Amino acid sequence: MSVPSHPADQPVTPGGRADVELRLPADSAYASVLRTTTAGLAARLDFTMDDIEDLRIAVGEANAMVLEHADEGSDLVATFRLSPGSMVVAITVEAATNPVPDLDSFAWQVLTTLASSADIESSRGRYAVVLTMTSSAAGVGG
Repeated sequence: MSVPSHPADQPVTPGGRADVELRLPADSAYASVLRTTTAGLAARLDFTMDDIEDLRIAVGEANAMVLEHADEGSDLVATFRLSPGSMVVAITVEAATNPVPDLDSFAWQVLTTLASSADIESSRGRYAVVLTMTSSAAGVGG
């Protein structure tokens, strides 16, 4: 995992590259690592405590959704694009089949309620949940 060394008030996505990429075994035993990393990055962006907790829960639900379709022995890759007051998280696994997203699932309902926006991408051996969270403190005190 690499953490950028940019000032918190500057955009940190030059060239559109992921600011942080985390690769873990596609196993639910590593869910806490993903949630903790997410919370740490959100704190770096000055998200409120409530926003951080919402983001942790949303990422946990996204993680559960992708792990359900992960190929055995594959990796889970989480990319985090950071900008002041906003974070885009993409959680991706290898999936031999192209799973059909269950948009009526409890996990999806929770995720879409907590995140500012969310999407599912399923194609070419990959299954991903991408969510955006904007801090409720964005623009406050600016």
